[in-house]
Amino acid sequence: MRSTRMTAAVAGVVMMAGLTACSGGNSGGGGGSDAAGEKSPLQAALATLRTASQQTGGEKSAKVEGTVKNGPSNQTMKGALDWSQGMRMNVDITQSGAQSPVAGKPIKALYTPQAMFMNMGAAGMPVGGKSWVKYDYDALAKKMGPAGALLKDQMQNNNPTRAMELLIASGKVKEVGKEDVRGVQATHFTGTLSVAELTRMQSKNISEADINALQQQLEQSGTKNETIDLWINADNLLVKKRELTDSKTAVFDSTVFYSDYGTEVTVEEPPAGDTVDFDKISQ
Repeated sequence: MRSTRMTAAVAGVVMMAGLTACSGGNSGGGGGSDAAGEKSPLQAALATLRTASQQTGGEKSAKVEGTVKNGPSNQTMKGALDWSQGMRMNVDITQSGAQSPVAGKPIKALYTPQAMFMNMGAAGMPVGGKSWVKYDYDALAKKMGPAGALLKDQMQNNNPTRAMELLIASGKVKEVGKEDVRGVQATHFTGTLSVAELTRMQSKNISEADINALQQQLEQSGTKNETIDLWINADNLLVKKRELTDSKTAVFDSTVFYSDYGTEVTVEEPPAGDTVDFDKISQ
């Protein structure tokens, strides 16, 4: 029973990987010029996103704050992310809604390029006398099949530029206009991609068989499209990202704010003696 409740408690937390969930493809995306040789609206939008992708990616770290709504479950997250050498993140995550045994209790989550660690002991749910639960990405990939393979790929190749790269590669993006984002003027861009495009473009190291299986899984759930909205400030830095996906079963709505680029991020793996592997307690 404890392992079942643990699985339910952390399912939404793992999805906070959607913080920067989209992995990019190539830097394609066309669009023609008008008769005077000036850039078309599409070309202008792509050019801005290319510059923003380079500028944002070069910063290597940032503070992050966001929310994820996945059906009846909601999560909020606050902390910092470093993508200089694979994804490293130190955040506090709080769940609400649904019937989570850890609802309202902030959980410390640490992400490394190989695994995620959650401090369930601090939330009053130690496992086998251990405070930390380790989610090894290789083990999750084996347990979850194609979805796990995608999760592993995203967690190991994650940074704020991925959503920009995806829209650039698709060539399906337009500028909405200038908007205020927490007191900062930013340019809003939006684009909508089909499930087929997402599964084909958002992974780097996933087999063709897993891509096809994942696409079929998403289509069976009634998922057709994902809309990505990005806000870029005057310094060509991403300050806000929203991803919205609708299906027959639930709406997935993720919003993340980025600030304080270049911030120092400390991620130290918990002591092995106070850590238990998730794959061992979920068998």
